[in-house]
Amino acid sequence: MISRRRFLDDVVHGVTAIAVGSTAKSYSRIVGANERLQFAVIGTGSRAYAHLSGLKANSDSATISYICDVDSRLLAKYAIAVQQFGYSPEVTGDFREVLDSKNVDVISIATPDHWHAPMAILGLEAGKHVYVEKPPSHNPREGELLILAQEKYRRLVQVGNQRRSSENTIRIVREIHKGRIGTPYYGKAWYTDVRPSMGTGKVVPVPETLNWDLWQGPAPRTQYKDNIHPYNWHWLRRYGAGEALNNGTHEVDICRWALGVDYPVRVSAQGGRYQFKDDWQFYDTLVMTLEYPEKTICWEGKSDQGLRCYDRRRGVLIQGTGGSVIIDHEGYEVYDWKGNKVTSDGEIESVNTVIDHRGEDKLTNNHFGNLIDAIRLGSPLNSPIAEINTTITSLHLGNISWMVSRQLNVDTKTGRIMNDAEAMELWSREYEKGWVIRV
Repeated sequence: MISRRRFLDDVVHGVTAIAVGSTAKSYSRIVGANERLQFAVIGTGSRAYAHLSGLKANSDSATISYICDVDSRLLAKYAIAVQQFGYSPEVTGDFREVLDSKNVDVISIATPDHWHAPMAILGLEAGKHVYVEKPPSHNPREGELLILAQEKYRRLVQVGNQRRSSENTIRIVREIHKGRIGTPYYGKAWYTDVRPSMGTGKVVPVPETLNWDLWQGPAPRTQYKDNIHPYNWHWLRRYGAGEALNNGTHEVDICRWALGVDYPVRVSAQGGRYQFKDDWQFYDTLVMTLEYPEKTICWEGKSDQGLRCYDRRRGVLIQGTGGSVIIDHEGYEVYDWKGNKVTSDGEIESVNTVIDHRGEDKLTNNHFGNLIDAIRLGSPLNSPIAEINTTITSLHLGNISWMVSRQLNVDTKTGRIMNDAEAMELWSREYEKGWVIRV
């Protein structure tokens, strides 16, 4: 285990000076810290900055006591950003030091996907509440285990699909449930992007700043290649879960929420890797269909096409017997049954954007605030693992359907695949020795 002093001396040279210089400035934030929840941010890549925004926005009731990453280069950069806002957290390259600390109430996990459930479960076992980025599991079995751990250790788990904390989305979903567009029966979700090729990786020496063994953690060991870290692991089955779980989570969850459905009866998915020939192991184009009694959800993922749908890069269409609603991160638009746009005094459009001009992540701010209120005041969570896991498992089923090239029949009580032993072999994964998840 790496001590804070050794880590700072050997790796984050220069950060100590910043910490000393900011002591007086940050002291007021430390006073009364026992009344504020103490967070540890684990994983300090791009998404961690949204976590910083969320905690900064809720600084009256939360603080950052630890930051952690296996990549000292990313950690040093993040330490500077955190300290610029007056925080002076402990710094470590080993998350187990965080779990051992009595000065941590909540861990927020922004690591690669293969670490989400194992780290969340270990955090729960250590008595910590958890904020975990989507997807909260690398495979369906991990979702089952995470729910069991949450129930066993009686701590809260908030999943980072922050659109559940959008005031606009909450409002329009409530209106849909009240009959605003009649009986909703169809949800269409989409995501478009122009991602570059990840290329063909070469085996190279592990960077001195990276603890490659701990980065891999529960995943079976493999040689380090130059095109995996820090982002392209998303497209490797060993570590990621593809675009459906990376970005489809947000919009498919809104569809399921608006339609009021749980596990689908049938799941099918068709697509492939078409745009580039490289190390990418998932699809760049996928059409996934989730079928329910008298309702359907369809997700179109296009990682390598820039043409928008309904003039939006991503979004949701909910259709009902009396009309339709288009929802995106800025707001929503309501249409009648004939496709005419409906306006009213209560209509909201182009507000509550995810990222404003200052780089503040408003929805994540709300989402962290919701978790903090749930811990301190007993307020209901917007994205508890037991609820969101249904969406996540449904998307995992779509991945499995694509992998085995056929439709899956689903047990609507458990989400498990029926009468298909080959597909059920993909329900879990192989773990590195010593890292098998147990609850």
